[in-house]
Amino acid sequence: MSIPFHVLEQIPLFKDLGEATLKTIASQMSSRVYLSHDQVIRKGDTADNLAFLISGKLQVVDLTEDGREIGIQFIHPGTYFGELSVIDGKPRSASVISVKPSEVVFLPNGQARELIFNNPLVAQRLMTHFALVVRAASSQRTLLSIPNAFQRVFAQLNTFVRETNKGAVIEGLPRQHEIAIMVNTSRETVSRALHTLMKLGILEKQGTILVVKSPDKLRQAATVGVDEPAQLEDKSA
Repeated sequence: MSIPFHVLEQIPLFKDLGEATLKTIASQMSSRVYLSHDQVIRKGDTADNLAFLISGKLQVVDLTEDGREIGIQFIHPGTYFGELSVIDGKPRSASVISVKPSEVVFLPNGQARELIFNNPLVAQRLMTHFALVVRAASSQRTLLSIPNAFQRVFAQLNTFVRETNKGAVIEGLPRQHEIAIMVNTSRETVSRALHTLMKLGILEKQGTILVVKSPDKLRQAATVGVDEPAQLEDKSA
């Protein structure tokens, strides 16, 4: 099924490429809809396309040597993925699953490589994207090296904080089991960690938003290194 070119105008990688170019790219693409928990990309598979998320939400996941699932990052609408394998021709380095019903469009390898290698603007944006991915991966490795599970949850929550006109908030918080696989712990631990922060007045739930009442204390929670929530309460008093 042909992709309407105006859909591509919402993708930052394609910004300012011109209508003719977008129409050409759109004509080369295919679309697929995934249900929640569907596998979009499987680690180790041969790469045959560059993918773009149009709607929904995806998560990049990998497995530890003992078979545990680790969440690497979330993919939001407008984001592309699978570019590493498109460029070097090697198998997929991680899996991608749908967090909720999602629409993904695919650009075949040949056309994707032509777009990247023959368009300086696209190449520049791709390099900037790679830099962000490398920095994010480095930060996530550091977070996962924290030995205390509660501390990892606090540190992960701190990465979600954004400054708005309402102050520091966490919007669009991932579900507890999604956070759990990001920090290599259980959903129950995530639940207890969130409850602790709310009990201490560090977080406050307002509808679908978490208001960070005390950003400094959240950062402290991420570095205090306690074994149990009760100890955090003592140290934060």
